[in-house]
Amino acid sequence: MITIRPAEERGHTHIDWLDSRHSFSFGDYYDPEQMGVSALRVINDDRVAPGAGFPPHPHRDMEIITYMLEGAIEHRDNTGGHCVLRAGEVQVMSAGRGIVHSEVNASREEPLHLLQIWILPHTQRVAPGYAQRAFPTSPGLRLLVSPDGDQDSLTIHQDARLYRATLEGAPITYEPERHRNQYIHVARGSLTVNGEILNEGDAAAIQDELAIVLESEDAEALLFDLP
Repeated sequence: MITIRPAEERGHTHIDWLDSRHSFSFGDYYDPEQMGVSALRVINDDRVAPGAGFPPHPHRDMEIITYMLEGAIEHRDNTGGHCVLRAGEVQVMSAGRGIVHSEVNASREEPLHLLQIWILPHTQRVAPGYAQRAFPTSPGLRLLVSPDGDQDSLTIHQDARLYRATLEGAPITYEPERHRNQYIHVARGSLTVNGEILNEGDAAAIQDELAIVLESEDAEALLFDLP
């Protein structure tokens, strides 16, 4: 079963420095039919003006993934952590028993475009921490995040896996284990999922499919495999 989530039906926050689209209920956007999929709780598609960003704010008991699409973001937190995350890089932050951080567009000239993803952990009150990595782009599926660091992926406290699908003509086939949930979010371009057309910003929740076939001449998508 494939359930399409059109991009234009997402929630929307637009202020002077932030243009954000919410795949699931977030902030002032609330839809009881869109509360997440399994442990996946948030996908925010954020565009941040040059020099602007999110002031220090707290998180707790959440696995937060930042997927960079364009520009660079500067991260600071109350543990002393400080880094700059650039397009092509992924960051995982385990908020655990509590962390305060800020995220600001590192450029005063260039725009910033990212996906911020929240996944509920299977264990609460872990020690907070973060890691980031650049993942070279090549056609096919690339494991970015996992519970066990398989294939040099970043780790989270949940039995969930996040793949990047890079399509350049050759189809990609993913065969999920039974009784798990999948969610696909199109980051760039257009593709088909088992024949269903998805455009940029569209998504699809998937259950009980023996195989998931992605096809496109030029697209980038995130594929979540969830409990």
